[in-house]
Amino acid sequence: MRIHQGTFSFLPDLTDAQIEKQIAYIIRNGWAVSIEYTDDPNPYNTYWNMWGLPMFDLEDPAGAMYEFKKCREAFPKHYIKVNGYDSSPMWQAQRVSFIAHRPTQDDPGFRLKRTLWSDGRVQKYGLEPYVVDKPAGERY
Repeated sequence: MRIHQGTFSFLPDLTDAQIEKQIAYIIRNGWAVSIEYTDDPNPYNTYWNMWGLPMFDLEDPAGAMYEFKKCREAFPKHYIKVNGYDSSPMWQAQRVSFIAHRPTQDDPGFRLKRTLWSDGRVQKYGLEPYVVDKPAGERY
């Protein structure tokens, strides 16, 4: 199973040169670059850990690539994504986000879990990743 989140998720993994070109695109548009990582890629997990601070005044993609590579060295078994944040007054939102690094193992997949019994015979279900069976930091 392959987790599909963000821009480019249905394409093959990007090379470092392609990631650098995407960072250059983010900078060219005047957006801030940020790098985030997690070991729980559940689609409902929107709060990934941030690597450093967002880079608002970046003019060269080499700085963001350096930080991305340092994050990948520190967390080789985590998912890492690159975000482009538009801080202009009419937007103030994330404009682009893509997974730039995946663990070498296959994506773990999800199981259907009964989350709630309600009145009558109605049952509700949710997704739970298999990876949460292990403690944080040891998931891959």
